[in-house]
Amino acid sequence: MKKLAGKILILVGAVAGLSLVSGCEAPCTRTVSQAEINAVNQTQLQTDIAAIDQYLVNNGIVASNDPSGIRYTVDTPGTGAKPCLENTVTVRYTGKLLSTGNVFDSSANPVSFALSNLILGWRIMLPQFQAGSIITLYIPSGFAYGTRGAGTSIPANANLIFTIELVR
Repeated sequence: MKKLAGKILILVGAVAGLSLVSGCEAPCTRTVSQAEINAVNQTQLQTDIAAIDQYLVNNGIVASNDPSGIRYTVDTPGTGAKPCLENTVTVRYTGKLLSTGNVFDSSANPVSFALSNLILGWRIMLPQFQAGSIITLYIPSGFAYGTRGAGTSIPANANLIFTIELVR
């Protein structure tokens, strides 16, 4: 019996060792499902995109267009690893309402969040950027807090601006 137990332990150890050598790693998903993106109210999304585009023109901001409808600028490109949706990200950020410019939240010091728990706009965009990047996201309401808003500072259907430093 001891010989059999020893052989089983050796076999288990060998399999575990092969897993480490063969590069078995935790999954890394960098794209949100198309179903999640499509679940956003498309009529409201078009209204939001038009408002964001007008804001960008009015303020002389040249932004890139993500296929989702999110607009963004890369203020500082990063050189680190890109996060996976399964990761915890560490960021500094400021969130503002597009309509008024009022800051509703910010973090001067780095804070960490499970990326999978954040608003859809962050889940769509952050995996596209390397750690060290500083980006500004112009997020349509459906990719943020939608028709429910958030607390007393983010009304329903609010388009948001986030400046984010992706620390890691």
